[in-house]
Amino acid sequence: MTMYRIREVDGVDHAADLEMLHEATFDAGEAVRDTTEGHWWIAYDEENMPVAFAGVEPSTVYPLTGYYCRVGVLPLCRGAGLQFRFTRAIEARCRRNGWRAIVTDTRQNVPSANNFIRAGYRLFDPETPWAFADSLYWRKEL
Repeated sequence: MTMYRIREVDGVDHAADLEMLHEATFDAGEAVRDTTEGHWWIAYDEENMPVAFAGVEPSTVYPLTGYYCRVGVLPLCRGAGLQFRFTRAIEARCRRNGWRAIVTDTRQNVPSANNFIRAGYRLFDPETPWAFADSLYWRKEL
């Protein structure tokens, strides 16, 4: 079983790895996030190669809330619990920031939705939806 190491990284210093991981894990046309804002993590395999990433930013809609804006895992590394580990790291960072909740969204991604359910996130209906028409919105109080 492969062991993975997750590190919080500077989004500016690691922009190239974050962009590469985004392009390898999201559909073509999905906009790359600006990694100069928020907090970012990269998971590395045993050979120190980046295999997954995640990010959280301050919500622009909800006060004292983080927006879990990205999580992507290379196909060969899926199923190893990396999204769940990222979620725990993000929750800890949000608590240290003094934020009281986290919001996120999923779209046609049952494994991701199941990870959020497992981590205690609940579906909610935002007053102003920010994603796609078929998005599901998730919230967790910290």
